[in-house]
Amino acid sequence: MRAMNRRGFLKGLGSLASCAFLMRLHGTAKALAAENLMKITDVEPYVLRGGKCFVLVRTSEGITGIGEVSPMNSRTAAHLISTAFKPRLCGKNPLDIQLCWEEIYYSTYKQGVMGLQPEALAGVDIALWDILGKVTGLPVCQLLGGKRRDSVRMYSSIGGSARATATAMGRRAEEAVREGFTAVKIRMNYGPVPPDVNVKHDLEVLTTVRKAVGPDVELLYDVNNGYSLQTAIRVGRAIEALNVIHYEEPVAQTDYAGYAKVVEAVDVPVAAGEHEYSRWQFRDLIHTANPDILQPDLVKCAGISEAVKIAALASAHHKKLVPHQTQPTIGQAANLHFTSVFVPGDTAQELSYRAMKSPLHSLFKNPLQFKNGRLTVPTGPGLGLELDEKKLKAMTA
Repeated sequence: MRAMNRRGFLKGLGSLASCAFLMRLHGTAKALAAENLMKITDVEPYVLRGGKCFVLVRTSEGITGIGEVSPMNSRTAAHLISTAFKPRLCGKNPLDIQLCWEEIYYSTYKQGVMGLQPEALAGVDIALWDILGKVTGLPVCQLLGGKRRDSVRMYSSIGGSARATATAMGRRAEEAVREGFTAVKIRMNYGPVPPDVNVKHDLEVLTTVRKAVGPDVELLYDVNNGYSLQTAIRVGRAIEALNVIHYEEPVAQTDYAGYAKVVEAVDVPVAAGEHEYSRWQFRDLIHTANPDILQPDLVKCAGISEAVKIAALASAHHKKLVPHQTQPTIGQAANLHFTSVFVPGDTAQELSYRAMKSPLHSLFKNPLQFKNGRLTVPTGPGLGLELDEKKLKAMTA
């Protein structure tokens, strides 16, 4: 087929069907897929200084989608994308998102479905949704069913508490409140080995932060898998007096039975899911661990396509949805679209401490907008972010 530019490509869609038909999104996408008008021509991972990994999916019609991979395995994920994903995707229609997802997932299943493989897949999947939005002229939230709100309330996710003094953490929490946040999360950054490092310090930090922010600011607490079962229950009961509304990963991520016992023993809502990477793992988490709050991470759990299925599980089991998300730009944009559709109330979502000061925002011609503790859901086509590729290449590691 003769190559054409994006404007000519979109104009040429008029020959496929009537204007009324083309205005219906699913009809349009179906027609495009049937006519095989687009092909994926390249899949390019970019590892940036600092360890972030962006993915660009290019098409025969000059439309490029952008995605992001979890930074936990960025260089290895980039290699997997280049050597295993790219050969399977080039030549396929990028609008066949589910088919592309399944082709990648099942053909590379043995590369590690609890980390590397779904994280790499997330970068590609998010980029494909970005392409679909750019083709249809619609934001991703509209493709997912329509947003419930124009902006999403955020909580400031403040890490490093295990090594910082209680006074320092109180100051950081106060800073977040001055910036407009109505909720803060204190992260210990522990890990499951060894457990119970300094519980006295942990409770001192939480008590100091509560005094610093006052009674009206929502307080969330993330142990990062750092407690034994007995300690998790004891601390969970103690922090009820501090009006903690979110008790995240109190025990090892693999201890589903332990989670269930914590949930049964304490009144503070227990959260988990950052370490789950598929609908099947979330199914097992729900049935065995029974957390109150589910936390899929879109740049970990194989992208938007899989997150939609996880959201259906959350709804069917009456679980609150509060995704984990620490990436300030593409990952956060995807999360804004996702949560604006699938979270029915104005629940605060995660934004890393000082994330809006990240130099990564300079890579975009229209960066995310933060005001009064809220991020605006982008309204442009796809993710709504316009990447400056020259700046991107200059920032590669």
